[in-house]
Amino acid sequence: MAEQFLTTRRDKFKEFLQGVVTWSRKWSFWPIPIGTACCGIEYMAIVASHFDISRWGAEVVRFSPRQADLMVIAGTITRKMGEVVRRVWEQMAEPKWVIAFGSCASTGNGIYQTYSVLDGVDKVIPVDVYVAGCPPRPEAFLEALEYLQNKIENKKEYFKKLEEEKKIIQVEGKTIIVGGEIIKPSIR
Repeated sequence: MAEQFLTTRRDKFKEFLQGVVTWSRKWSFWPIPIGTACCGIEYMAIVASHFDISRWGAEVVRFSPRQADLMVIAGTITRKMGEVVRRVWEQMAEPKWVIAFGSCASTGNGIYQTYSVLDGVDKVIPVDVYVAGCPPRPEAFLEALEYLQNKIENKKEYFKKLEEEKKIIQVEGKTIIVGGEIIKPSIR
């Protein structure tokens, strides 16, 4: 009888701790911005004092991937830049999230299906939230943060590795994402 009591208490305590960890992840994003076009300028407006992004716990902008847990892709991602984005994403600690901010980051926008631009950053890394617009309004980014917070709170088994979602393999010096497209290494 005493063992059941201790086990029950331990399970309740573990459940309580998991709730605390989930709450802290939900309210303390440390974003790393990758701004490659005009959406990067819009992101600067978001982190300024007018929109008060600290209400969503994302005011601490990090420029080191090892300290960040939220990647904000704001702008066009070229094929050469795609490899850099993937490397930065791999250096981020788990759990990590990605927001594709703007039409260029989400789909390639007006430069869709060209030789040099990816048709969305999701060809290289998994994306959690897409924000539409060219450029999107700051309020749309704040709504994306709220959506991501709800996603973190409601999904306990959410955290997966990229290898489980999309297999990455090397064939003849090319990085291939199964289910995605071939990303050629930098051509000089």
